[in-house]
Amino acid sequence: MHTVNIHEAKTHLSKLLEEVSKGKDVVIAKSGKPMAKLTGLALAKPVRKPGFLKGKIKIADNFDAPLHDELLDAFEGKL
Repeated sequence: MHTVNIHEAKTHLSKLLEEVSKGKDVVIAKSGKPMAKLTGLALAKPVRKPGFLKGKIKIADNFDAPLHDELLDAFEGKL
């Protein structure tokens, strides 16, 4: 754990935040007396809900049908 005084914390906040992002804790002191602790946050992953779009999306019956020759040629750069 790294301890810094208030003046150093204000002057080097970006550097201290970089340390915190790497998992280190920083204590901010006033006249040598610890006043605050700077720690990183654990970011929560969004909760997946399988099937939340069920009934809201429709896939056409011909979704996987072969493309028309003209459109296929355009995709292949033959036009």
